[in-house]
Amino acid sequence: MSRPRPVYPLTEQSVKLERPEAVTFPPVIFLMGPTASGKSGIALEIARHFPVEIVSVDSAQVFRHMNIGTAKPDAESMAFIPHHLIDLIEPHECYSVAQFVNDALVAMHEITERGNIPLLAGGTMLYFRMLLEGLSALPPANSSLRRQIEAKAEQNGWHEMHNELLQLDPASAARIKPTDSQRIQRALEVCYLAGKPMSEILKKPRNAGLPYRAIKIALIPGDRGALHQRIAQRFEAMLTLGLIDEVRAIRDKFCLNDASPSMRCVGYRQVWMYLEKEINAATMREMALAATRQLAKRQLTWLRSMKEMREFDCLAENLPEQVRGYLADTGLKAAAVS
Repeated sequence: MSRPRPVYPLTEQSVKLERPEAVTFPPVIFLMGPTASGKSGIALEIARHFPVEIVSVDSAQVFRHMNIGTAKPDAESMAFIPHHLIDLIEPHECYSVAQFVNDALVAMHEITERGNIPLLAGGTMLYFRMLLEGLSALPPANSSLRRQIEAKAEQNGWHEMHNELLQLDPASAARIKPTDSQRIQRALEVCYLAGKPMSEILKKPRNAGLPYRAIKIALIPGDRGALHQRIAQRFEAMLTLGLIDEVRAIRDKFCLNDASPSMRCVGYRQVWMYLEKEINAATMREMALAATRQLAKRQLTWLRSMKEMREFDCLAENLPEQVRGYLADTGLKAAAVS
């Protein structure tokens, strides 16, 4: 069997194959943390003192037209420092982990070629993990097949699709909840496309990992209750800015349903339910806040499994100074950004 092609570009300038002992990988900063931990503000603070370009690691910010609920950087921030991997696809389209890894590695390579440091900032922990560990050789997403699976699910229900997965791939079915339509769909898709269980493919060695020296920073709240207050304040601010109108406009313009990846995003899912008159405004708020708190909990669980990272209390008053000092200690050369 032939080796899978690498998903990232390698050049003689970045990897000297003739002298492996002399290989030095360029630095990249990982700025990770749960939702509402202040990642965007710290990223801009880093950009004021180091020659970086920001690469978004956010599975929701790839969607165009979804600005308020994804907390995208404003026009002033975008003008101040280059941002990458934002507004890549329309709300009715899909974006896979494999696409992100490829796009991120291309962006990182181009940033490094310009003499700058890639600063990867976001809260989609799976993206960070796949960058570090490499991808398994799973087949890419197939939109036609996904529509067929969705149509079958609309007719029979996702519990029945989970039963089908149980027959095709018992190991995957055991770890995927019957209510998790997104993962059921992907596991079935892989089974159909590869002709073998996804769990079997995942056991095989992964593609090569990250060809960079990762400086990993994690923003962890010292007080979970304070983070929850931030989450509540931010969601109320999103509603004030027009989140409901944003979702309504997207709903009117694109062919979507509650199973569309864009409308599975936290906040958007609950507003969609409100617009469909499935819940009232008060319930929408409660459900959105509960879902966001659960998201933050999952993000923190991912972070706790991450190795060789430096933790900072995202609630600390001197957080910017702490982060700047740590980056200087790693050997990064500071440079003024005009």
